[in-house]
Amino acid sequence: MTEANRENNDLVGTNRADALPKSWEPQDHERELYEGWVEAGYFTADPASGKPAYSIVLPPPNVTGQLHMGHALDHTLMDSLVRRKRMQGYEVLWLPGMDHAGIATQTKVEAKLKAEEGKDRYDYGREEFIDRVWEWKHEFGGTITKQMRAIGDSVDWSRERFTLDEGLSRAVQTIFKQLYDAGMIYQDYRLVNWSPVLETAVSDIEVVYKDVDGEFVSIRYGSLDDDEPHLVVATTRVETMLGDVAIAVHPEDERYAHLVGQEFAHPFREDLTIQVIADDYVDRELGTGAVKITPAHDPNDYEMGLRHNLDMPIIMDEQGHIADTGTRFDGMTREEARVAVREALAEQGRIVKEVRPYVHSVGHSERSGEPIEPRLSLQWFVKVDELARMSAEAVRSGDTVIHPQSMEKRYFDWVDNMHDWTISRQLWWGHRIPIWYGPADETGQRDVVCVGPDEEPPAGYEQDPDVLDTWFSSALWPFSTMGWPEKTPELDAFYPTSVLVTAYDILFFWVARMMMFGTFAATQTPEILGEGNGGRPQVPFTDLYLHGLVRDEKGRKMSKSLGNGIDPMDWVERYGADALRFALARGANPGVDLPIGEDNATSARNFATKLFNAAKFALMNGAAVGELPAREALTDADRWILDRCEEVRAKVDAYLDDYQFAKANEELYHFAWDELCDWYLEIAKTQIPRDEEAATAEELERGRATQIVLGRVLDVVLRLLHPTMPFITEVLWRALTGGETVTVAPWPTDADTNGGAETDLTARRRIEDSIKLITELRRFRADQGVKPSQKVPAALDFAEADLAGQEALVRSIARVEEPGEGFGASASIEVRLSQATLNAALDTSGTVDVAAERKRLEKELAAAQKELDTTGGKLGNEQFLANAPEQVVEKIRERQRVAQEEFDRVTARLEGLH
Repeated sequence: MTEANRENNDLVGTNRADALPKSWEPQDHERELYEGWVEAGYFTADPASGKPAYSIVLPPPNVTGQLHMGHALDHTLMDSLVRRKRMQGYEVLWLPGMDHAGIATQTKVEAKLKAEEGKDRYDYGREEFIDRVWEWKHEFGGTITKQMRAIGDSVDWSRERFTLDEGLSRAVQTIFKQLYDAGMIYQDYRLVNWSPVLETAVSDIEVVYKDVDGEFVSIRYGSLDDDEPHLVVATTRVETMLGDVAIAVHPEDERYAHLVGQEFAHPFREDLTIQVIADDYVDRELGTGAVKITPAHDPNDYEMGLRHNLDMPIIMDEQGHIADTGTRFDGMTREEARVAVREALAEQGRIVKEVRPYVHSVGHSERSGEPIEPRLSLQWFVKVDELARMSAEAVRSGDTVIHPQSMEKRYFDWVDNMHDWTISRQLWWGHRIPIWYGPADETGQRDVVCVGPDEEPPAGYEQDPDVLDTWFSSALWPFSTMGWPEKTPELDAFYPTSVLVTAYDILFFWVARMMMFGTFAATQTPEILGEGNGGRPQVPFTDLYLHGLVRDEKGRKMSKSLGNGIDPMDWVERYGADALRFALARGANPGVDLPIGEDNATSARNFATKLFNAAKFALMNGAAVGELPAREALTDADRWILDRCEEVRAKVDAYLDDYQFAKANEELYHFAWDELCDWYLEIAKTQIPRDEEAATAEELERGRATQIVLGRVLDVVLRLLHPTMPFITEVLWRALTGGETVTVAPWPTDADTNGGAETDLTARRRIEDSIKLITELRRFRADQGVKPSQKVPAALDFAEADLAGQEALVRSIARVEEPGEGFGASASIEVRLSQATLNAALDTSGTVDVAAERKRLEKELAAAQKELDTTGGKLGNEQFLANAPEQVVEKIRERQRVAQEEFDRVTARLEGLH
């Protein structure tokens, strides 16, 4: 706490409970708090501040997008990092922005125009259609930024970027030119994922696989005479046989050795013959051991076609219709041709087995829903071998460190075996490829020119109609957003970025590509992006933190079909942004999927409520912020809570440095709830005089010390929790300290807790033993049916248990008073403590209504039995055990164990009730 925030008082916080609302209603405060932070400039980075720099670029959400649970997790973790670094004194840049999302945006706008005007993009023409997309973007494209504000993202809005803005477009054109001039961009016919509905190539990440009902068809090639050469192959896509050019068998398959090298006539096409080839790829144990080869429409067949120099006839047009085969099937859709070709083959006698149903996995377009067609197509590619090598070397050398380390293998498996990258898309919305073609000469050849950002195309040249894959521009994101290819203060101060936070599932599609383009750009402009380590190219980020995917509470992927998705904005509305964030952060283990459900949100909301009520109670009891008294002036309980606070602070720091968000927040949760709220607040009440006028000077001094300790621990806890729960901690911290904002308050150190003092082990033992004794006395009273408010005489030997100075504390909280004259024990318990076993004798006679207690216990027994029945039913269900995640099953086992203990306890109590 700074002197400015202390209002120049020795004590701040006393009697400030009136600064808090009656109860914590997040919706009443969050928006106003957030806008106040933005207006005050707390999130705006200053490259010239001279402070150590810390930077993160936000993985750009699609302009069409809305916040989903994956985003919410991603943003919560990034915000936790940057808020903590601000408090630690860093100059922090968290740079936001959005991706133009080529396919998603164009599809959405086309659908809107079709629905409202009955037109498609061709009715407008390219330029007018793009203008309509920009109009849509300005009107509807900001939904996710509003949602980011609602969950508390402390991004620097003054530096928000868009992948199609002028600066980023210049960066895209620059790096394309650099790659092209280096011979790393080329055009060629290659097999791509083709969407017949969108009429464009799509990336692997835009393909989702679904099980579909199909059919297995066995086709006979060659002679229909069993004594003449022939082969039988099986396929689930019989229509593709129109592009078959070969049948492959294994080189060591003796059944077909005599056929290798022969040719069969194509059943429908005179321009094609079917060669029999030998290739190790074929599994001779699978099916007939012979495989039909359609190089232009199957990835494995394509690779085999390259190895054997086979023809690659394309049999479908851009809309997925059969085309250019010279057969009667031309013009049919894939589905129509599947039936017609099968029937025609049957007429020839080439269907050798009954067609049978077959369920298989088929890639579908994520955007348009139809099956993807692997299709040979003329596209632009990035040659990746050297780029991938630099990306791999950056991680192997430690220039970029992957967290968790276990993810390194997946990274290397990808970059060490990467194929050239298809970067062209047959769309209108996006970065148009800066390639220009001259007029055709007499041979049909055209001059090709790559035009850089400061160049003009030659007169009479036409630009390539394709646009670049969205991942191309987003691969530049860490440095293009800071002004590259210009030299800027932001790049000088904040590049390379400190950490990239993202889910492991886009490790390949985005992370590896940023590494490729980042290291390449560094070789082209080292004077702008800086020098890397040991002469290696500069990396775009020094740390890479990969978190898991958010799943439902049963561990299933969230999807519309399952109806198990959770809208994070619904949780914000019902539970508050802090609860959403805490629920996510508390379960965020590096690289591990996070199952989450309503219980997590409820628990997080309850924690926020607990924190609020505890802080308000503490302020009502005089909790204050001031200089800590000398250690010797503190009680055992005061020293214990300060020592525990320091242990928790140190653990939280270590966990957060290692990106162990779940462990850090779990540590804070249990300390705040179990020790500070449930115990120290109760203990503090026994140490703070209720009637100051009647208290002695010693009692007043002890009480004032406790108020300061309580205020100090609460202050530290609020600051430690602020990165995860920014809103409630801001309200409580202001009320406690009178400070301006916790957003830029200093991050706690050991000077805030125990001043670096050695842990007082004696104080810890005494307080932990006192807590155990109180707990056992409370449990015994409850088992005896004594009302919580009723005091019970008890004989306790505190000296024997070495609990010097703790008697008043134990008796007050456990509500056991000193025995009076004529005391007679009606019951006793033994409590094993660290130094001795303490015998507690209590007089509970006349305190229990036997009939009422029996009725209460029978109700508890019924509840325990119901829980045993419920958990037993689930654990006895083999199907449930087979399908449920292990953590879910373990949770139910734990519920069953607790229920059994409760059942046994209540049964024993009923048996002893007289």
